[in-house]
Amino acid sequence: MSLLTTFFIGGTSVSITILVLLIVIALIGGICITTIGPGGIFVTIALFVLLPLEPGTVAGTASAMFIATGILGSLGYLRSGQLKGKVAFKAAMVLSLTSVAGAYAGSEINKLLDTASFAVILGLFVFITGLIILYRQYNELAPDKRLDIDSPKGLIWMGTVGVAVGLPGGLLGVGGPVLAVPLLVVLGAPMLLSVALAQVQSIFISGMATVGYTLQGAIDWTLAGILVVPLLIGTAAGWYIAQRIQVKRLKVALALVLVALGIYLISGGATPGG
Repeated sequence: MSLLTTFFIGGTSVSITILVLLIVIALIGGICITTIGPGGIFVTIALFVLLPLEPGTVAGTASAMFIATGILGSLGYLRSGQLKGKVAFKAAMVLSLTSVAGAYAGSEINKLLDTASFAVILGLFVFITGLIILYRQYNELAPDKRLDIDSPKGLIWMGTVGVAVGLPGGLLGVGGPVLAVPLLVVLGAPMLLSVALAQVQSIFISGMATVGYTLQGAIDWTLAGILVVPLLIGTAAGWYIAQRIQVKRLKVALALVLVALGIYLISGGATPGG
């Protein structure tokens, strides 16, 4: 490939075609983050599949970007009211603080993974997340199944989800919404509130993971700086869309895509930088 179509970003050789594809995926991923939750995962997968990066660099670079999307998403849902009030604040803090230890532990465990192991674990995570979304869509919760997040039981569930999401969030660089939103919705939390709470949690998970990967020297800050721009544009657009349309069909379509991508990664179909 000629020098006119290939250049270096943070020491990584990237073609113009791949860079444009990454930007498009970041834009779409940002939209999905604030509409249905799972969205950042597409950026993580793209970094792993399209570029010759080590697992730690994939997870660290993605985590650094998700701090910004978490902040923007939180501000958006604060403005639209989902994060206003003591109940939402308490739930967000319980969900977020319980995920911090898991996020740092995940960033440390990542150092033990080779590329093949990372692909399998990421694939399993993506596959299970897709199944959870499909389960939610085809098994609608009855009104009496709604979760009272301000009750002791509700806060315990918030903490449990926080721990469950923190470890894979830090390990794989997938932020928080990709798993937190499906779990909270399955438990009975309202959809928009679940997305809103997951934005706050994402700040904590990604922040702690970023600290861990920074200490390892594993983050490509140049690449993160480039891709965070379309990611933030998509995040803002997604918040706007979420206030105005029903996203049921979108959720089903993306769940099927996640299941397919999970199978692809588990089967060894992904060759980083190929």
